[in-house]
Amino acid sequence: MKRRRVIQTLGGLAVAPVLWSAVYAGAESKTKVQQKLTRSDQEWRRLLTPEQYDVLRKEGTERPWTSPLNDEKRAGQYVCAGCDQPLFTSEMKYDSGTGWPSFFDVLDGAVGTKRDFKLILPRTEYHCSRCGGHHGHVFKDGPRPTGLRYCNNGVALKFVPAEA
Repeated sequence: MKRRRVIQTLGGLAVAPVLWSAVYAGAESKTKVQQKLTRSDQEWRRLLTPEQYDVLRKEGTERPWTSPLNDEKRAGQYVCAGCDQPLFTSEMKYDSGTGWPSFFDVLDGAVGTKRDFKLILPRTEYHCSRCGGHHGHVFKDGPRPTGLRYCNNGVALKFVPAEA
C-alpha cells in the first residue's frame, strides 16, 4: 500500500511541470521567419560586454534595479544589444516594479520562445528571433491589453530614441 502511494506521488511530480506550464506559463510565440544572424562564440565575446555575453549567449540574468533602462521614459525603440533588431516600442513599456525593464507586448516576429525549467517550475523564455540572444521571460501577470509581462534584462537591450 505504501509503495503504491509513493509511485502515485512520483508520477504526479513527473506530470506537474506539464500541467503547470499549461495553466501558467507563457504567451504564444510571436515568431515570423527572420533572416538569422550567426556568429562564432569568439565573435560574440569580442562584440559584447561580459555582462551582455552572459545574458545574451549564456542565458544569465542581471541583478534587478541595475539597468538605466528602468527609468527610460523617452519615445523610441528598444533593440537587441546583440544584433540591433527592434523588439519593443516605448509605448509597450511599463513599470512592473520588478527591477527589470518590462513590456506588455513585443513587435511581430521579433522574438521566439521556449520552455525553461531552470527554476524547476516551467517558465517561458524569450529570445531574439534574429540572433537567438536570450532576453528574459514572459509571464501572464502584465497589464491590459495583453495581460503579459515581457521581463527583459536591460543589458540585452539598447534604446534608440525617436527622431525629433
